[in-house]
Amino acid sequence: MIFRRKKAAGLGALVDELEQAVAARDGERTERAFGAVMQGLPEAPDGELVPAGPRLAALLPDFPPVGPRPYLAHAAGYCVERGADPRACAGPVLDAVRRDLADALEFAARWRAAQGAGAELPEPDEESIDDALLARVGGDEYEALRLALAWCSVENWQPPALAVLLGDAEVRRRHRAALLPLCQEVAALEAHDLKCLAYALAVLDDEPVIVLHRPSGKAFEVRIGGIGDNFQLHTLLAHVLVGGGHVPGVAPSAESVRLATDPAPAQGRTDTVATGAFELLAPDGGRIWNEGLPDDIPVVEGRRLLVLDEPLYARSWNADRFFPNLPGSAELTRVLTDEEARSWFARTSAAVARGQGQEKS
Repeated sequence: MIFRRKKAAGLGALVDELEQAVAARDGERTERAFGAVMQGLPEAPDGELVPAGPRLAALLPDFPPVGPRPYLAHAAGYCVERGADPRACAGPVLDAVRRDLADALEFAARWRAAQGAGAELPEPDEESIDDALLARVGGDEYEALRLALAWCSVENWQPPALAVLLGDAEVRRRHRAALLPLCQEVAALEAHDLKCLAYALAVLDDEPVIVLHRPSGKAFEVRIGGIGDNFQLHTLLAHVLVGGGHVPGVAPSAESVRLATDPAPAQGRTDTVATGAFELLAPDGGRIWNEGLPDDIPVVEGRRLLVLDEPLYARSWNADRFFPNLPGSAELTRVLTDEEARSWFARTSAAVARGQGQEKS
């Protein structure tokens, strides 16, 4: 007799079972089906992952807040990374992220109301959740548990959130306003590392920037998108303006530009070095740091306004982009007329405007 091994169910069938279990509100069946889906994901071909992503994301609202929702979101995010449509998955994933960020803030507010405004917040560790902690949070036990779990699990939402945010500019535009302030508020409590989520939410797409070059007095309109930090922005501005022959200086290397803009995901870290060509300034003369974000560029009369000056000292950095999966872009859309340049310089501080057209010694 020949014994044949039973063929494992495909991912689609596993998701079918999970959907049916959730619809039946059968906790034990849902737990088994969810475990089977999680085990089946790593071996599933992309052809099965693509349709599974939106179906898994759609189950998030029906998973209890005190259940394994972040892990279900991880499953949907994994499918997005393998080709599932980020727009089809983004709504449920990012709505869940928003709820848990809000719940984490509510947890912190209740904790400090009970312990005192200056009380140290607890470490976000699920093992620390006990009856005493829930009593400090207050409210009914289920609500207190929900808030405590949100406080402990908020960082777990970053990978699936990044999968959908970095996969589509429209997703970023649609969800930025609702999520970025909450993310920044939670990060300000200094109990969670949400830098990647905050940076992804702050990415500007198809954003026009007025760029003033102080030494020459020239002005430009540059349209940027997909840039993860100001190191990448600095490199691309130097490529467009110095490399394009519009202002003097040393253009960045072709490899550093490729690393900033290549549509293909970056593969690991490189040793490529980029060199600073400018000092990045706000219209009031304050420093805009390379470690910051394009979103730090102030808006003046409806337009972001950036001033470039000669660098105060030589600086260099690793040319790898902050988000390996997100290519940046910077396009010179227009060289402003002399009259327009003078008008925009007039909107800067007196110290900046005085340097217009003057080479520094």
